[in-house]
Amino acid sequence: MADTPAPIKPRIYIIDDDKFLLDMYGLKFTDSGFDVTPMTDASEALVALGKETKIDAILLDIVMPGIDGFAFLEAFKKMPIATQTTVIILSNLGQKEDIEKGLKLGADGYIVKASSTPSEVVEKVKTIMGEHAH
Repeated sequence: MADTPAPIKPRIYIIDDDKFLLDMYGLKFTDSGFDVTPMTDASEALVALGKETKIDAILLDIVMPGIDGFAFLEAFKKMPIATQTTVIILSNLGQKEDIEKGLKLGADGYIVKASSTPSEVVEKVKTIMGEHAH
């Protein structure tokens, strides 16, 4: 009997300066079959992403030291891999203006941390990735 190849795990970067949240979401996504790269620094994430050829999704916080999520998004959208990557903002900024700004800058989805459990975040990310399959 031939071995069936292991399914290819979707690759996701989770960018958040809150180490506790990063670990918690990292574990949830790993348990849900994702290959997770956690990053606490958005500018380091840009450097790392510049070396990638394919990333399925990025989960991005807005409020971070150094460059914030909006500045990250502007820079990332100029990179070649941006066209095939689903970017979802995961932030406590839930104001209409913040959500509109994130979507205008090219995010494919916006999840407010306070209104979703980690399991719900994983499900929402899967849904958004399915809707924005490139």
